[in-house]
Amino acid sequence: MTLFDPGIEGAPTERTTSEEAFLQALLDAEAGLTRAQSSLGLAPVGAGEAVTAAAVAERFDVRDLARRARGGGNPVIPLVADLTAAVPAEYGPYVHRGATSQDILDSALMLVAARTLDVLLDELGGAEGALAALAREHRYTVMPGRTLTQHAVPTTFGLKAAGWRSLVLDARDRLQGVRVALPVQLGGAAGTLAAFGAYGADDPLVLVAAYARELGLAEPELPWHVLRTPVADLAGALAFAAGAFGKIAADVLVLSRTEIGELAEGAGGGSSAMPHKANPVRSTLVAAAARRAPALAATLYGSVVAEDERPAGAWHAEWATLRELLRVVGGAARDALELVDGLVVRADVMRDHLATTGGAIVSERLSAELGGVLGRGPAKELLAAASRRAREEGRSLADVLAGEPALKDADVDVSELTDPARYVGAAGALVDRALARP
Repeated sequence: MTLFDPGIEGAPTERTTSEEAFLQALLDAEAGLTRAQSSLGLAPVGAGEAVTAAAVAERFDVRDLARRARGGGNPVIPLVADLTAAVPAEYGPYVHRGATSQDILDSALMLVAARTLDVLLDELGGAEGALAALAREHRYTVMPGRTLTQHAVPTTFGLKAAGWRSLVLDARDRLQGVRVALPVQLGGAAGTLAAFGAYGADDPLVLVAAYARELGLAEPELPWHVLRTPVADLAGALAFAAGAFGKIAADVLVLSRTEIGELAEGAGGGSSAMPHKANPVRSTLVAAAARRAPALAATLYGSVVAEDERPAGAWHAEWATLRELLRVVGGAARDALELVDGLVVRADVMRDHLATTGGAIVSERLSAELGGVLGRGPAKELLAAASRRAREEGRSLADVLAGEPALKDADVDVSELTDPARYVGAAGALVDRALARP
């Protein structure tokens, strides 16, 4: 249970990152190593089968392993003892043969990451599809563009949704690249693979390749006990994904404010004190995750500084941190999918807000168009005076400009020039370009 972490609770990735999931990954790493040695004649065929049959998480006590892990500083040491006891006596010597604890734990971390990323990538695919649909539907839904919190020039909600989708696809591409590169770990005590040679391997590198095949992970160029590129790359991709989701949440949180109301979550959350409220809960949870992820990633980046051939502390700092990062981003992916899938777009409110500044939202266009008719200087002076009058008299800029003597004889359609829907530039073409990306 995660009482104080509702963003994680119930997400598909909660299961793939549970204590039991990590324990199973550790057992899978041990069993895979014995099978790899069996496949190369370095252990009896029966050893691989026996260890695999025994390596079932439900047969082991997670809490007991956690308590006993304090003795050696990691859970692999007590787990090896328990797994050895669980297999027939003749196969016990082939459990963990030649490996070091970090080989197993790092390989298990990569297995957990791979299984979690597979789920996470499915969530990203769902979010991408929902955002593509929003972008198509609202290709020409005009709304105020905002810069530094203020109205700038008109844009379209379709372009905004296309931008969100682009970030989600960027996150997908980074996570896919990391996923296929997640490597197995096998180096022995100090990364030389010496023990495997002592146990009869003519070429220990062949064993590394066999181990990678057994676990479905990539074969590393070198043992990476202190070369933490795989973890750092994973951290970066996960933190970026959280930020991509966070951008969507930030926009929804602003645009769903009561006084703006251009967007709304399809199923808002309630309040313990104010029954009228429908809070943007999904956006809130995603925003919280986006704030947590960078700090978790920073810890993993810090662990790149790992001394000697096996580090004290740097490696250990990764375990819980990586698990938490996977859980946080997995929860955010679930919530982001629910958010965009049920998002309510209030096109009428967006249209009404275009008139908030009385036509000043298209002043950029007016300056360019009138400059070509009156000259740049005179046009600037006319617009400044007209805008001031519009504010003071509570009239629209179009209304004031329609009465300007300087424009009487000019071939200028003030109504057309001040229509925000006619000043969205290449928004439609940009949406099309964005949606062409698979």
